[in-house]
Amino acid sequence: MVNKLTIIERYKKKIKLLNKHNKLYFNNDNPEISDSEYDNLKKEILDLEKQNDFLFKLNLNKKVGTSPSKKFKKVKHLKPMLSLSNAFDKNDMKDFISKISNFLNTKGKNIEFSSEPKIDGISATLIYENGVLTKGLSRGDGVVGEDILENLKTINEIPKKIKGINVPSLFEIRGEIYIGKKDFDNIKGNFANPRNAAGGSLRQKDSRETSKIPLKYFAYGFGAIEPMIFATQSEFLEKIKNWGFSINPLSKTVKNLDEIEAQHSYVDSIRSSLDYDIDGLVYKVNDLKLQSRLGNTSSSPRWAVAYKFSAEKAVTKIKDIVIQVGRTGAITPVAKVEPVTVGGVVVSNATLHNEDEINRKDIRVGDTVQIQRAGDVIPQVISVDSSKRDQKSKKYIFPEKCLCGAVTKKEVNKSTKKEDAVRRCLKGYECDFIAREKLKHIVSKDAFNIDGLGKKVIDQFWEIKLIRQPSDIFTINYNKIKNLDGWGELSINNLKKAIDKSKIIELDRFIFSIGIRHIGQENAKILAGFFQSINKFKDLFNSKERKKILVNLIELDGIGEIQIESINNFFSINTNTEIVKQLINQLKIKNFKVQNKKGKFSNKTIMFTGGFEKMSRSEAKTLVENNGGKVLGTISKKLDILVIGSSKPTKKKIENAKSLNIKIILEDDWYKILNL
Repeated sequence: MVNKLTIIERYKKKIKLLNKHNKLYFNNDNPEISDSEYDNLKKEILDLEKQNDFLFKLNLNKKVGTSPSKKFKKVKHLKPMLSLSNAFDKNDMKDFISKISNFLNTKGKNIEFSSEPKIDGISATLIYENGVLTKGLSRGDGVVGEDILENLKTINEIPKKIKGINVPSLFEIRGEIYIGKKDFDNIKGNFANPRNAAGGSLRQKDSRETSKIPLKYFAYGFGAIEPMIFATQSEFLEKIKNWGFSINPLSKTVKNLDEIEAQHSYVDSIRSSLDYDIDGLVYKVNDLKLQSRLGNTSSSPRWAVAYKFSAEKAVTKIKDIVIQVGRTGAITPVAKVEPVTVGGVVVSNATLHNEDEINRKDIRVGDTVQIQRAGDVIPQVISVDSSKRDQKSKKYIFPEKCLCGAVTKKEVNKSTKKEDAVRRCLKGYECDFIAREKLKHIVSKDAFNIDGLGKKVIDQFWEIKLIRQPSDIFTINYNKIKNLDGWGELSINNLKKAIDKSKIIELDRFIFSIGIRHIGQENAKILAGFFQSINKFKDLFNSKERKKILVNLIELDGIGEIQIESINNFFSINTNTEIVKQLINQLKIKNFKVQNKKGKFSNKTIMFTGGFEKMSRSEAKTLVENNGGKVLGTISKKLDILVIGSSKPTKKKIENAKSLNIKIILEDDWYKILNL
């Protein structure tokens, strides 16, 4: 039998090795081992801890990662570098094109797209002033990047000065930095993969070290341009190519879904022969005026999508089926499978979606199944090989109770009268499993965005009852953290700073963060525009006031009966109200800011009836909001202007507006106001 001292010695060696590789990866950008080897090392440490309780008392620091880089100056991007939404098949692309057509109201006309391969590299932006390269930034968090100009200058292909005619005085070019496969073969002994090699090289403090690495780049887009001299994305690419920038030779314009599919299939068939890694194609609306009209959602442009290559598949066996409880009470079945590598990632869990999906595919414990993983999407079971099923296997019976013991329900949609496919626990914060998931939502990037307080840390703090509800985040006893394994003085101080910083939050982010079902980021913005301040929002806590507010919410375009009912249900539960009250007491919540106080519709309320010839209702609504106005969904005394479209306007709305002496304008007048 192995004695205690031997186990401690083995444990210390593994911790020392882990800390070494953390430093190599996070500080030096120069990993010596592969991701899978690193994961195995962490697993060995965790296994030792599970088998030997006394190891926890050693309080060795095993926290993954290191303090944020202080190598480079932080600089705000001239325009945010947004993430792209993903498409995985022809239907996804069909939906993407349909949404664009509906938004622009193009009525079946073909829209031209510019496309280029999606390089698996490191994004960077180059800023030229009067043709001279003056700044070079990493992507960072999309809003703020690191100043890596000197390292970018070591890439010979990047022009230091643009030689050409009519070069914009301010010109921001975005590109992807990468290392070719052949070049990587010569240096792979020092790096885990080409992407890590490129990232590590760009973050070297000494640019002379960066110059030793054969970095290359492709320019693919732009940020700020003054003055704008391009009409299309393809014209932009052709022009910068003539000015000496590298663009991908597979860049192409396509005009319909068939051409998109043909190009996607072709590039997929040759990608293994390319000297760089790609995981799909990026499609952008080619016309820059249309791009401007389409604009962005809160996280991604409406005019672009990354069409990923076919999902990776693998065959494995289901060891068990367990249920998980989400922040909205959704009961999700998860298959525990024998570990299998899918697309370079070891997978041990796969989603089964819901009860109906299990019944439809007749998925059972012990089944041999095919799973797939597309991009960053959670792996899913796509089929069962029933020929390999044990004759004694039994049909899986979906549990009717939540993990907390409460009976779950399938809600009925009031408009469709159809039963929801998902079972839900309706106890809200009173269910510990929901409460924990709500905490994970609150600290997430799109909510409070608390760096260092991720899902695993929430689990850790939950288990020791350090955090049980949102307000606990802001009253943490940091002395208790000191005694936890993996927490040192530096990591505690970083967490404290991140939490203190997050106490100041915009009203719309706060509304989104508290986790009301059916209230996403866009709904939260509409509600924030309605309430304007947290004091007005707090009126929802009072049942009488809430009834009055909910009646008024019906007027808002974008807030329907489902959202109103969900808000009422949420605040009808005393526990929810008390938890939100306590959270508010810990915060400084900013009043909602109108995007353009001096816009054409500043402090005006607008309503539309009937279809327009030149634009969709969605685009019209966006234009109102961008010009400082608010869009209502019903006629009332609060309405300032009713805009009547040429296609099938509602007579009753027009009559009601006239009876209330509301200003009425026709579609042509609307275009004149907007100078269209």
